[in-house]
Amino acid sequence: MAATQVAPGRRGERVDLPAPRHLRPFGMGRETVVQYGGLLLIAVLVLAPVIPTLYQSILDRPLYEAGGALTLHNYVALFTEAGFGKIVLNTVYFSVLTTVFTLLLAVPMAIIIVRTRVPGAKYLGAMMQFPFFISSLVLAFGWITMYGPAGFVSTEVRQLFGGVPWNLYSIPGMALTEAVAVAPIAYLFCANALRQSDASLESAAQTCGASPTRILRSIILPLLRPPVLYSSLLVISISLESLSVPLLYGRPVGIEVFSSFLYTHGLHSIHPDYGVLGAASVIILAVTLVLVTVQGRMLKNAQRFVSVRGKAVRPRTFELGWFKWVCLAFVGFYVLFGAVIPIGGLILRSFSRIFTPLRNPFTMLTTDNYALVFRYHAYTQSIYNSIIVAAVGAVLISTIAVLAVLVSRRSSFRFARGIEYLSLLPQAMPGIIVGIGYFFALAYAPLGIGDLIQGTLWAIIIAFGIRALPSGFGSIAPSIMQLGKELDDAARISGADWVTTFTRVLGRLILPSFAGALILTFVAMFKEYTPAVFLATADTNVIGTTQLELWVQGNTGSVAALATVQVAITAVFVLIASQLLRGRKDA
Repeated sequence: MAATQVAPGRRGERVDLPAPRHLRPFGMGRETVVQYGGLLLIAVLVLAPVIPTLYQSILDRPLYEAGGALTLHNYVALFTEAGFGKIVLNTVYFSVLTTVFTLLLAVPMAIIIVRTRVPGAKYLGAMMQFPFFISSLVLAFGWITMYGPAGFVSTEVRQLFGGVPWNLYSIPGMALTEAVAVAPIAYLFCANALRQSDASLESAAQTCGASPTRILRSIILPLLRPPVLYSSLLVISISLESLSVPLLYGRPVGIEVFSSFLYTHGLHSIHPDYGVLGAASVIILAVTLVLVTVQGRMLKNAQRFVSVRGKAVRPRTFELGWFKWVCLAFVGFYVLFGAVIPIGGLILRSFSRIFTPLRNPFTMLTTDNYALVFRYHAYTQSIYNSIIVAAVGAVLISTIAVLAVLVSRRSSFRFARGIEYLSLLPQAMPGIIVGIGYFFALAYAPLGIGDLIQGTLWAIIIAFGIRALPSGFGSIAPSIMQLGKELDDAARISGADWVTTFTRVLGRLILPSFAGALILTFVAMFKEYTPAVFLATADTNVIGTTQLELWVQGNTGSVAALATVQVAITAVFVLIASQLLRGRKDA
């Protein structure tokens, strides 16, 4: 399109200047190349482990064995397994209860910390995210140490009251522990949306005489529907594939869910049944696709959630009076008992020879656990590998997530919805299946690509990154939905094409969400380990696989030491990232 501008010179003289010209490879515009390129990249990365898994689910033998025949026996074996109906009910109960607990924790805390005036809100918001810094395996170990039947806190409560009112070895206990671990995800989604929201709607309601409670119920909570739905879908998917908590809590008392069933009857058996694993993964994939479809229909009219337009008003904070102390106690209770006490017990365990309530732990202090970790090259190499994988992967995946969100939400690309589905599809793939799928995909990759990637850190970066892509997408998407499309229109009227609008306008406005996605994906990839069980070699092990090896050996002290190192590195990264982006957080 031609841009008419006034050339310098005589008054009133107008000169028609052509719009900026860009390279048009194969006769296509820049935006077409970027959009189709993004679709191709995401499709290859996401479908690479899916297609071998689908094929394995209808094959009568492992993929690596020749002469296989197509069959539905794997699905028949899965559904005729004795007690499988009870397993399905346990899984549904565990997933739903985990999601409910997560939302009951995350949504009120996001509103309290971001939109109300409570003392120390900034520090409470940082502490709220502590449980997400470590894997659920380590957090579960910390909870057992403090709140288990023989834990420190349980022992004190039993001596004071004659009994313990909780039971970790139950589905509610499993759900509560898992909710504490994943609540920071929902908190980040809701907090980002609340920071971007326009306060003019609330001011208008207040002018009409609405009380703070009515404003909360009628304006703030409805505008939080996108992040709540995205985070709910993520929490359900995480709970479906969660393995550590069901193994530690459920297996000793005979409670089995879908993930522990796969572990017991698949990978943990002498002869793993890859066909049953493939069939189970296809079922999880189908369930998640249904959830994504429902989510898309509920968010179909995205204009209802737009609250940031060309003239935005900064979000205001509410003064709660005496009720702020109740809110402060609520947040403090979660931070103290959900994070500080278990993490403190974890750190104390890492410096103890024996950790038991029968002995004073301060008389058993030692650094032997750390000495063991740093004495062996394989253990220290796993720390270095985890840092490289998480740092490189976080930048790459967060960038891909931004591209996916902008193409799917702010373009006229004919396959925009397909990019969103592809970006959320990895939620349906348990880490076990992602590892197996990529193992087979790299083994059969054409042009020698598999030989170049197999056994290297790039294989782990790709597998971990795909697992983290839904988190990055979900962290950025709600913020994009709150930006009015008149911003795009203004840029296009000024002569900018879609790529320029992407890089010069929208990209800067979503920088806070990008920073959140960067931190979120770094933490997710830094604590991930399941796909590496199938992809890592002796030189490419990560912290998680090393922890698993030490846990199997019964060396819980070194597991705690590695977990403490993991938390410390993550905290340093978060601190540095926050300092670098401090001047741009209100973009």
